[in-house]
Amino acid sequence: MNTDPEAFIRKNTSLMAPPHVPEIRLRLASEVHDLWLKTEEDLDAIGLPPPFWAFAWAGGQGLARYVLDHPEEVRGKRVLDFATGSGLVAIAAKLAGAAEVIAVDIDPWAGTAVRLNAAENGVEIEFLSDNLIGVPIDTNIILAGDVFYDRDFSDALAEWFGRLTAAGTRVLAGDPGRSYRPTERLEPLATYEVPVTRVLEDSEIKKTTVWLFR
Repeated sequence: MNTDPEAFIRKNTSLMAPPHVPEIRLRLASEVHDLWLKTEEDLDAIGLPPPFWAFAWAGGQGLARYVLDHPEEVRGKRVLDFATGSGLVAIAAKLAGAAEVIAVDIDPWAGTAVRLNAAENGVEIEFLSDNLIGVPIDTNIILAGDVFYDRDFSDALAEWFGRLTAAGTRVLAGDPGRSYRPTERLEPLATYEVPVTRVLEDSEIKKTTVWLFR
């Protein structure tokens, strides 16, 4: 059983540019089902989650595009990329001029993916695997791509993001119409048509909006 994160990632991904963010290159899975099977075989025994870090999800692509096109959102600021996955949004923030970027994901293997992807794009990203929901955060802006996919998780995020916003932190979320998005708390900033793989989504193009949390 191969349980070395870097070896596993290098073996089961290829360097490619997400279609909506061609400026960035990531180690991504080209064969979704094959990688999922390998994950079950190699990683399930040690309790690791599915490899969400191996895909450029629509919400993350839209949010990364927005950050690159509006660098004033992050330039010179301390940025936290919540549920970073591959590190796509974190890398975009650093390329857009953020002073410091912290990528957060509870999957420790995402840390290896972020490290490899950051190096490929010539940037440095700090990684944390802590569960920060409900914790006060000392940062200027929080970026969250594709996080409203579960009711309980979304409710917890809405409460946390609300407290952070009230304390002066700017919170931006990229979302492709997930069922549990707290729309009543969100103000739209930009909308994109993001190409995705039909194996992961219900269509080949996902209408993705970048929202400001209120």
